[in-house]
Amino acid sequence: MSELEVEAVEDVRTPSVAAGTAEYVLYGGKGGVGKTTMAAATGLASATDGTPTLVVSTDPAHSLSDTYRTDVPSRPGRVRDDVPLWGVEIDPDEAMERAGAMGLGGAGGDAEGAGAGPMGGLGDLLGGGDAGANPLGGPMPGADEAAAMQLLVEYLDDERFERVVVDTAPTGHTLRLLELPELMDSMMGRMLRFREKMGGMMDSMKGLFGGDDAAGAGTGMDGVEEVRERVSRLRDVLTDPARTDFRIVTVPEEMSVVEAKRLRERLEEFGIPVSTVVVNKVMEPLVDVVPSVPSEAFVSPNLEECEFCQRRWDVQQDALAEAQDLFRGRDVERVPLLAEEVRGPDALRVVAACLG
Repeated sequence: MSELEVEAVEDVRTPSVAAGTAEYVLYGGKGGVGKTTMAAATGLASATDGTPTLVVSTDPAHSLSDTYRTDVPSRPGRVRDDVPLWGVEIDPDEAMERAGAMGLGGAGGDAEGAGAGPMGGLGDLLGGGDAGANPLGGPMPGADEAAAMQLLVEYLDDERFERVVVDTAPTGHTLRLLELPELMDSMMGRMLRFREKMGGMMDSMKGLFGGDDAAGAGTGMDGVEEVRERVSRLRDVLTDPARTDFRIVTVPEEMSVVEAKRLRERLEEFGIPVSTVVVNKVMEPLVDVVPSVPSEAFVSPNLEECEFCQRRWDVQQDALAEAQDLFRGRDVERVPLLAEEVRGPDALRVVAACLG
């Protein structure tokens, strides 16, 4: 499959426009709308502008490697040599293994000792066991998402990158991921109070009977405080519009637009601002956006002779009008339906030029 000849696209809009000024750019939406494409295009545009950029995929069904036409590793690795672009596809199994140090399931422990993971050891808090273990076997439900959250926080804190672009999992997974900070904060608060009570009881018994502190009341407390601190920082980052830009991706179909509206409402419940909505796969040339791209690169409907094209055109126009109405006050960007699959840098530059 040949790539598009679009070298002049960079003259239309500078690459930094697609990335904006936020430190963290997150793309969310239902499956199949093109989140990976948007994240990959934004990451490439940001790196082309000279900004050290990491593109993270938290979607279990990864396609970042296909989009970049290179193997993207499960830990941050260089994607291109000519620009400062890194990528990582979070492997759920590996994330669970690494999360063993914080007691979220998986391998059950870190060889470096308790609390050695980047978010501390929840297992220590509960007496050294695996806090994510399911009594019925296997990890607790949601442990894989918690493990992904652990790694995401780690990458957001990585000083090597000035910008982190996140290709999130489909809507349902994303919302559960976003619920974890509050859930963990509540859970750890209860566990801390429990340990304080237990510690007080053990101190009383030690006073009565003498002897050393066999109960180890303080075990794991430092690790839990570290988790609380990281969760708090993550919440601050996600709710700060000066640092984070959460962009919803949809396609010009009624149900997709409605689901995008639901996602926006849920994000607002978390205090996460949405400034941009991207409508992908629009059946029109959009030559005003990227005039240097040849018209054959786009899919334009034959409205005069193709009845199916006319019907699809009407559906898309109605959905676009609804999106403009539902997301009034926010930027609604349109990305055309390209004639070929979006893979490789040239096609991604076309998409980036549309994301201004």
